[in-house]
Amino acid sequence: MTVATDRLPSWTLAVPILALGTDFALHGNGNVAAGIALGVALLAAVLAAVHHAEVVAVRVGDPFGAVILALAVTVIELGLIVSIILGDQPEPTLVRDTIHAVVVLVLHGLAGLCIVVGALKHREQEFRTEGAQAYLIVLLPMVAVTLVLPNFTTSAPGPFYTNTQLAFVSAACLLLWATFTFVQTVRHREYFTPARSAQAHGPRPSGRVAGAAFVMLGVALAAVVLLAKGVSAFILAGVEAIGAPPALVGVIVAGIVLLPEGATALRAARNDQLQTSINLALGSAVASIGLTVPTVAAIAWWTATPLELGVSPGGAVLLALSFMMALITYGTGRASLLSGVVHLILLAIWLFLIVAP
Repeated sequence: MTVATDRLPSWTLAVPILALGTDFALHGNGNVAAGIALGVALLAAVLAAVHHAEVVAVRVGDPFGAVILALAVTVIELGLIVSIILGDQPEPTLVRDTIHAVVVLVLHGLAGLCIVVGALKHREQEFRTEGAQAYLIVLLPMVAVTLVLPNFTTSAPGPFYTNTQLAFVSAACLLLWATFTFVQTVRHREYFTPARSAQAHGPRPSGRVAGAAFVMLGVALAAVVLLAKGVSAFILAGVEAIGAPPALVGVIVAGIVLLPEGATALRAARNDQLQTSINLALGSAVASIGLTVPTVAAIAWWTATPLELGVSPGGAVLLALSFMMALITYGTGRASLLSGVVHLILLAIWLFLIVAP
């Protein structure tokens, strides 16, 4: 991460305020120009939020920084998902599609790009297998019970959980996330620190700068949550207008959520800090399931909205392949160009099958 140590950039202070003003001025406006303006404001607010989260993260250091970034990304994701669930056209598959997209984009998209970028500049990069495998140990059961197991339960028809089952699975995901966070930040912090001693961040921001960033992070996240409701309607309408499958909505939401953090992960890979890239990418996926599923489940129960969680048989096969490849990639402690290209090809296969199932 590259952040200022003596002051916050002016744009990061102005953007959240302007985003709030845009939402206030255009809220409820249904024309295309308003939708574009709201979308631009949302993306700008997301970038500002992640920048402020980065400043705070650099101040507290690894591995706490990765946790802060993952929490910020999860709040952004929740804002987009909840706005669609509570909208006029709720999508029962949105949670499934978004979580599925986050997992695949993290395991193949971010991982592949970071490995390729790092390999082109540094040939091979090192990372700690203990930390990478710890993420997978938690992520694999989370994905299995959230996206695959609903297809095999019998208490409710189809790929749905009953309220009792959903509550139990939500509690299990939350406990897995909490336990992992304890291990990451307290019990085995050394597993998640860079394998190399080089400093990727430069000088730490001052306490004053970090405090201001923390306040502005709250403002930016509030702007994202408020803007999400207006933007979500245009996302749904746009996907429907081009005749694309509803799963594309989940891909778009996941892309918006992961875009700024992905840029941070790529910078870390270029700086020969692949461990930081892994922490950012896989940490986003763990927080996405561990915090998003319980929150959305509670909202769905309160509003009596059904949640279709089980993926298709083809999706389950690709998820199994994704984790097999991830276990191979993260089991050696070194990443090369070949593994990065394989991840990107698997991402392309998944995206192609969404458009042409």
